[in-house]
Amino acid sequence: MKEIFDQLSADCSRLTTRRYSTSFSFGIYFLGKELRLPVHSIYGFVRLADEIVDSFHHFDKKFLLGKFKQDTFEAINLGISLNPILNSFQKVVNHYHIDHELIVLFLKSMEMDLSEQKYTPELYNEYILGSAEVVGLMCLKVFTNGDDEHYEQLKPYAMKLGSAFQKVNFLRDVKADHQALNRNYFPNVNLAVFCDNQKRQIEHEIEAEFDVALAGIKMLPPGARNGVYLSYIYYKKLFAKIKRLSAEKIMTERIRISNTRKVGLMFDSIIRNKLNVI
Repeated sequence: MKEIFDQLSADCSRLTTRRYSTSFSFGIYFLGKELRLPVHSIYGFVRLADEIVDSFHHFDKKFLLGKFKQDTFEAINLGISLNPILNSFQKVVNHYHIDHELIVLFLKSMEMDLSEQKYTPELYNEYILGSAEVVGLMCLKVFTNGDDEHYEQLKPYAMKLGSAFQKVNFLRDVKADHQALNRNYFPNVNLAVFCDNQKRQIEHEIEAEFDVALAGIKMLPPGARNGVYLSYIYYKKLFAKIKRLSAEKIMTERIRISNTRKVGLMFDSIIRNKLNVI
């Protein structure tokens, strides 16, 4: 009765999302019911890889990530894994025909985090493609559910949304990335003397990407639109909070949106959709 193990696997992915991200949990809750489990499964997979490179400091990260990569494709090929998160993920990959190249690109970006990088504009774009844009494309495969024409139409918008989210994360986490992990993703920026002009240039990039992404959200299938829009307005609020602070300030603290505020954004999303704002 593999159905029992598959349900256990789905529960593990759902719990992983809830433990690590209240904001994405809210967004997923407002997806159509049939979309929630597949997106939890994608998030669980992404989260595990991210934890390897960001958190497991007293272990051999290179070995763990290499094993994770091997186990991932073995699970996809076999249609099963004893790792519940990978079992849940492989089921989504195989059911929705997610391009394996998207997974390869994602894991390549995770590998980049294993060693110190000096990010050129080209390397910066490559990292964002793998760490964020392809994740948006995996979710888009679920949202369009075999409609290849609609997928291709929405593909550039999904990539812009993923990129905008990632760049907001970079600004939100700039202190921890720089001080705890010795990472600086921004090309041609010295975080030791990070200034407001440099911060504004990054913000202009993000604003332009958010504008493009919103047009794509309006074209999503109805079952996907509310949940994606909720994530969009959450990140817009977080971005607005970051914009109000100086470069010096964000280098000294991590910016957050409280859970109470997240609930408020959730209801704002409901009202906007009832009024057909998007």
